[in-house]
Amino acid sequence: MTETLALPLLFALIGVALAFDFLNGLHDAANSIATVVSTRVLRPQVAVAWAAFFNFIAFLFFGLHVAQTVGTGIIDAAIVDPQVIFGALMGAITWNLVTWGLGIPSSSSHALIGGLIGAGTAKAGLSAIVWSGVLKTSAAIIMSPSIGLLLALLLVLITSWLFSRTSAPTADRRFRRLQLISAALYSLGHGGNDAQKTMGIIAVLLYSQGMLGGSFHVPFWVVITCQAAMGLGTLFGGWRIVHTMGSKITRLTPAQGFCAETGGAITLFGATWLGIPVSTTHTITGAIVGVGAARRMSAVRWNIASRIVFAWIVTLPAAGVVAALFYWLAGLF
Repeated sequence: MTETLALPLLFALIGVALAFDFLNGLHDAANSIATVVSTRVLRPQVAVAWAAFFNFIAFLFFGLHVAQTVGTGIIDAAIVDPQVIFGALMGAITWNLVTWGLGIPSSSSHALIGGLIGAGTAKAGLSAIVWSGVLKTSAAIIMSPSIGLLLALLLVLITSWLFSRTSAPTADRRFRRLQLISAALYSLGHGGNDAQKTMGIIAVLLYSQGMLGGSFHVPFWVVITCQAAMGLGTLFGGWRIVHTMGSKITRLTPAQGFCAETGGAITLFGATWLGIPVSTTHTITGAIVGVGAARRMSAVRWNIASRIVFAWIVTLPAAGVVAALFYWLAGLF
């Protein structure tokens, strides 16, 4: 345990964590609504409200396994102090703002993981890292888009077979209705997995201050506050990234949008129940590439997809380096 932080500074640090959660919703709004907007099933303003609502109520459907992983399974909770949390959050926020400004759909989740690793290592060296959790999360960088791609591809094949004798206008009407459901499911998965990462950060901060009664857990007020912050962030949208995700990678029909969102939602549900902090950005991008490739390989704009993949690769180390710098900077005051 570390020295007790003055309450105003503790509240300020929790405010920074909630600001990250808000930016996470803003930055990743595209993940939830890009397909439903690009297929013109919902207008952008309605789509963000739809996504924000399901982001907020996600805590009703999932446990807190991801929060547990982030709070205790990335770096050793015993070395966590306010300086580490500040460095981790600022590293993630800075990287999110850079990629948001450039319109690149990088991962807020892995920016936070990279921030934790960078700040934790700056304090205690490599011994601070919980390798089992980091390896599990790193594997998800590859697995989540791959699973999303394969599920979306499989769903395209299944729906094509099921609707092979249905006229195009009838199928289009049905998939427009179904896409409302698939968008809601994906937003649930987004809120369930991503908001828990900030819950884990706030909970381990409170734990480091001896405010959780000696055992790590996530108080309900932390749960509801984080879900609200993410929902508000989504409500404000992230239109630059919506454009990249919804139209630059490949053009989508309502049927393809349904398949992409459903494949992505299934992936997120499974990861959240297993306590794996995956990237919603990686997942939906893989699913969108899957439905585009099902049509024909040339339907995917691979130059855009490769730029996104590059952002994935550099997110962990870039956020980690920035977090370490902020950790050392905080130590000067």
